Amino acid sequence: MKGRALPLTLRLYRGASSAAALLAPAWLSYRVRKGKEDPSRLAERRGRASVERPDGPLVWVHGASVGEVISVLPLIERLDARGFRVLLTSGTLTSSRVAERRAPPGVIHQFVPLDARGFVARFLDHWAPDLVLIAESELWPNLIAELGRRGTAVVLVNARLSERSAKRWARLPKSARALLSRIDLCLAQSEEDGSRFRDLGTPRVEVSGNLKFDVPPPAADSGELQTLARACANRPMLLAASTHEGEEEAVIEAHEMLASKIPGFLTVIAPRHPDRGVDVAALAQAADLTTRQRSLGELPDRETDVYVADTIGELGLFYRLAPVVFMGGSLVEHGGQNPIEPAKLGVAVVHGPHVWNFGPVYERLDSEEGAFEIGDALGIARATYALLRDQELRSHTVDSAFATVTALGGALDRTLAAIEPYLIQIRLQRR
Repeated sequence: MKGRALPLTLRLYRGASSAAALLAPAWLSYRVRKGKEDPSRLAERRGRASVERPDGPLVWVHGASVGEVISVLPLIERLDARGFRVLLTSGTLTSSRVAERRAPPGVIHQFVPLDARGFVARFLDHWAPDLVLIAESELWPNLIAELGRRGTAVVLVNARLSERSAKRWARLPKSARALLSRIDLCLAQSEEDGSRFRDLGTPRVEVSGNLKFDVPPPAADSGELQTLARACANRPMLLAASTHEGEEEAVIEAHEMLASKIPGFLTVIAPRHPDRGVDVAALAQAADLTTRQRSLGELPDRETDVYVADTIGELGLFYRLAPVVFMGGSLVEHGGQNPIEPAKLGVAVVHGPHVWNFGPVYERLDSEEGAFEIGDALGIARATYALLRDQELRSHTVDSAFATVTALGGALDRTLAAIEPYLIQIRLQRR
């Protein structure tokens, strides 16, 4: 299958992307102005490496953004411990900072090249990976086709494909089959994901589970935690984590309802994209709420109504402080953010209806009474009020959530077992 010609739609894509590559400098400059690219590393987006390739076997692991990178870090740690050099790529500034802080010292991070033939070829000429592990559903046509042409083994790890995405691919069945036939192994998160990949033409699919269940809870600096705990002074609190545009208004409305019923109530809003912190603070201030911003070095005081946690990598602090969390990306049609981390840290989870990114997880949490689904600001307020006022209810919710996510673990070991033949082959070929 790897040697077959691409269908017309993918050939047209290849031509269009090659032409669009001429506009890459202008596009990347625009993204720099928007704070979405590192100006010192733009060459990486055009496939030019900023460091030399290490000698010996090299495993390339790719995660699109923060969530994907965090999910593959335990896998990378296992590979590193076994002596494999690892190249980790991602596509966002925030994910690069997570990689810098949390990846093992020997891991090389690069930004993934834009999906133009010349950029991809340049990248692969330099790095020449022995094995490629792509997290979730990053199916870039030029990249997959070029890896197939070179005969490089490609494994989708923690693979997922939403019903919506599967329907889109199904409109182009020849293109889907042409790309997916170049995947050597697909390790799906769930039976539903596996079925969708099979239906679209993926030749070899196994269900290994969700790697995110095996990710340790996010760390928290003990000094910062103590400082924040003193500043919050045991006030009743709601954390709105990883919120997206269109959700903060509902959180602020819920805060006003709760503050009228619960003395000293504090809301912490951690936007998914920290650069939106100024806009989130402005929304709270427009509602006549006293607001502080963490990115400005401010701490909440007794007069603070809303604390905007607009920094990177500090959710672990707030998960350890807040008894209740509203998980963002779920009131708007984004697909929901990861509830596993707060569930592991004993936080009661509240979420909206749009959670297809973690559909099986939320479904299981809800059915086991480990989370609450709500639909609007009033729902956030009612669920939060009940969880804060009823200790028995909150304890039951937290215990159920922890038991659920613990029982769903084991994907890391299954993933390692599935890729073991590839690792053995790399060792043999390099001798």
